[in-house]
Formats: sequence, structure tokens, C-alpha cells
Amino acid sequence: MKKVLTLMTVILTVLISCKKETTPAPPAITPDAPKEAEIAEPAGDECYVSTANDIKLSFNINSHQEVNGKLFYGLKEKDKNEGTLIGNIKGDTLIADYTFMSEGVSSIREVVFLHRENTYIEGYGDIVETNNKVSFKNRKNLKFDATNVLTKVDCDK
Repeated sequence: MKKVLTLMTVILTVLISCKKETTPAPPAITPDAPKEAEIAEPAGDECYVSTANDIKLSFNINSHQEVNGKLFYGLKEKDKNEGTLIGNIKGDTLIADYTFMSEGVSSIREVVFLHRENTYIEGYGDIVETNNKVSFKNRKNLKFDATNVLTKVDCDK
């Protein structure tokens, strides 16, 4: 009987000592007062050319880093094409859809330009065609060829 009483005392002691502690509720999160909206002005028109390959790029960037403009290719021994550019600036990279006419056919092709100081360098890589649009298979594997450097110039009015 003494053993049973000792065993019960030990069990009760363990159960009482293992009682769950209640943790205080975390403090309520209160939002900061709204900050006054920053109004960023558009950067305005920017123009770039490559005289070596007769490429002309002109565009406008709005406050949301959205780009719209024009792109012209007059590459030697290839059909000239000219069209519109619509895309975004992400960090130091311009990623856009280039819609153009060549030989009477309208096409859409993804273009990527890397911004370095007062230049843009066009990216090249493996492509895929989906839904009548040519896109890069993997933008991370693009190569930026120094022979296609577009230098900033004053825009013709």
C-alpha cells in the first residue's frame, strides 16, 4: 500500500509540474500611418543608336518603369524591319515585346537589352515560339554581344 501511495504521489507531482503555461497574447500589430505618395516624373524620351549595325531604339519610361517606344533594324543583308516596343525596366534590363512588320507579315518577338552607363546592349539566346510570339527559352542564359551596343544620342524632334 505504501508503494501505491508513493507511486500516486509521484504521478500527481509529475502531472502538476507539467501543467501548461499560458503565454501572453502577442501585442497587436498596428499599421503605420500612410506615407505621402511619391510622384515620380517620367524619364522622358531616350534614344539609342548602333551605327555599326543600323539599329535605332527610342522609348519613354513612365513612373512605373513601363516602356513604350520604337525599334528599327536595318541590318546588312537582312530585311529591314521597324515596329513598336512595349515592356518594362527590371533593374538594369529592358525586357519588351517588339511588334513589327517584315515582308508584309506582322510578328512579335521578345527583346532584351542590358543597360550599361549610356548604352544598351542587346541580348541573344535560344528562342521558342508560342502563340505566334518568339520568346527567349531562358533569359538567364542570354549572351550580350558587344558588337550590338546602342549608344545614347539626342532624340530628333
